[in-house]
Amino acid sequence: MRIVSGRFRGKDLLGPSDFRVRPTAEHVRGAMLDALAADVPNARVLDLFAGTGALGLEAFSRGAKSVDFVEIRPSSLHALKANIITLRAREVTRTFKKDAVLFAAALTTPNHYGIAFADPPYESRQLDRVIASWMANRFSPVLAVEHAAGHKLPEPQQRLDFGESAVSIYRVPADSLPAVPASEAPDEPSAAR
Repeated sequence: MRIVSGRFRGKDLLGPSDFRVRPTAEHVRGAMLDALAADVPNARVLDLFAGTGALGLEAFSRGAKSVDFVEIRPSSLHALKANIITLRAREVTRTFKKDAVLFAAALTTPNHYGIAFADPPYESRQLDRVIASWMANRFSPVLAVEHAAGHKLPEPQQRLDFGESAVSIYRVPADSLPAVPASEAPDEPSAAR
C-alpha cells in the first residue's frame, strides 16, 4: 500500500494487521482523489473509519491543509499513527479514538471541514447513518464515501464504479453553502474528542 500521487507519491504505508480492515485500493483512492482535485488544496479533511489513514494521507499528499482521523480499532490506530509519522504529518493531523458514527453526529457546525471521507465496513448501516448526519448538518461541502456497489444510498452528485466497490460523492449546492468558511470553523466538534 502506498501513496498514489502528490508530494509523497510512491511512499509506502503500513497496512493493517487486522484481516477485517479493508484499505481502499490504490486505484480507487487515486480515482476518488482525482475526482476531488479542485476541492483538496488547503482543505480541512475528515477521514471517518480511517483505518490506516490512506484516504486522509492521500489528500494531505495532494495539498490538504490538515486531516482529522476517526478510528476506534486498536490495530488500525497502530498503523494509522505509524503512517502519520512516516509522512511527518503529526503537526497537521489529529487522531480521535472514537466511534465514527457518533463523531459525525456530533458535528453540528455547517462547513466544519472542507471534505469528509467515510469508508465503513461494507454492507453495514453505519454509512447510512453518517450520510444522514451529513444531510442534516452539512458538516462539509463534500462527502465522499466508499461502499459496496450494491449498497442502496441516496442519489449522489457523482458515482465512480469499480466492480464490487463504488465511490459516491455528495456535494452541498454552491448556492446553499453556509457563510462559515472551513478556515473559521471551530477546532473540534463539541463532545467528540
